[in-house]
Amino acid sequence: MGETMTVTRSIREHLPAPLARTAGAVRRRLRGLRYSFAQLPAFPPVATTPVRMLVGPTNSAGQGHAWARAAKTVEGVDAVSFTMHRKGRFEFAEDYGVPLAWFGQPRWQRAQERYILTNCTHVMVESLRPIFGARGYPDAGADIAAMVDKGIDVALVFHGSDIRLPSRHAKRERWSPFTPGDELTERLEQQARLHAELVESLGLPVFVSTVDLLDDVPDAKWLPVAIDPAPWQQAARPLFSQDKPVVAHVPSNAKLKGTEEIDAVLTRLHDTGQIEYRRITGVPHAGMPAVIGDADIVVDQLRIGLYGVAAAEALAAGRIVVSYVGDAVRQRVRSLAGREVPIVEADPDTLGDVVTGLIAERGAAAERAAAGPGFVTELHDGRRSAEVLKNWLISKETL
Repeated sequence: MGETMTVTRSIREHLPAPLARTAGAVRRRLRGLRYSFAQLPAFPPVATTPVRMLVGPTNSAGQGHAWARAAKTVEGVDAVSFTMHRKGRFEFAEDYGVPLAWFGQPRWQRAQERYILTNCTHVMVESLRPIFGARGYPDAGADIAAMVDKGIDVALVFHGSDIRLPSRHAKRERWSPFTPGDELTERLEQQARLHAELVESLGLPVFVSTVDLLDDVPDAKWLPVAIDPAPWQQAARPLFSQDKPVVAHVPSNAKLKGTEEIDAVLTRLHDTGQIEYRRITGVPHAGMPAVIGDADIVVDQLRIGLYGVAAAEALAAGRIVVSYVGDAVRQRVRSLAGREVPIVEADPDTLGDVVTGLIAERGAAAERAAAGPGFVTELHDGRRSAEVLKNWLISKETL
């Protein structure tokens, strides 16, 4: 069976794009026969509020669900999150979801379309992915047209590589991981260009989760990533309370985060006895607060020039967060929110000196870390996200 699947995949990769999409849809439908329709989670009950929002289908880093929870704090608004499940991805909280195999099933697709078109007043589409199911379309354009035709207010939201143009990033950032001719770079370049064209043609409200993406979508609104700080704070031990400083790195995307450089530097410091280096892999998201809370320093990334969900979680835990944020992002956050990003700056050339400096000056490092929980509470506990969404969700007619 495994050999057959490999051959089938190889053939599909050499087909023209339309035929490849059709072949993929057929394969998903055949896989879906293994599921009973009765096994699928029920659609959430329909609320009676004037505004009923749905966000999906990627729930990247759990943000779709987090934004739905934030939206529900706005008076007159109910919101649900939807996720299309992929194997090998960390599971985050959601309101309902379906496996990839069912995403291509016409029966479920019709039910999903009926649920959204009948019940929702607002839909936030993540990463321009189809939300009614895999019906042979390369993006959510057809689904959006159907929703707009029904009078639903549709907005788009992007998380990062779904809209970030690698060629622009490479010109802007010295440490950019994107290089011409690289397979990942070329694939993301094509995707970002197609998405940018569709964004312009649709003319819908657009949100981005990190401020660096405002370079790629200048008319977008910053919708801050949202987390619940409590689990991170509760699981955190006092800084530098163990014999040797613990430095952690979570390589969720090794190429984009610069994990190769991070590994080299931190492994050297580990081998010389200066730190205990923990490279965190395979831990479910629910277990991450305890893992991060048992570290003193968390190195996030050295390549992109931003901060996102992982950094916010470590800041909430009061950890010393080291990352390549960049002057432009720091200035933008200062301008938009009046806050200084309490992340210690580092790049591939300076990481070693930065970490050893933090260890040498532990009191000053702890003071820097103490600013993290307050920063997250003000910008990333969902309240600011709710205010941003409120401007879209609550129209003059609703008020």
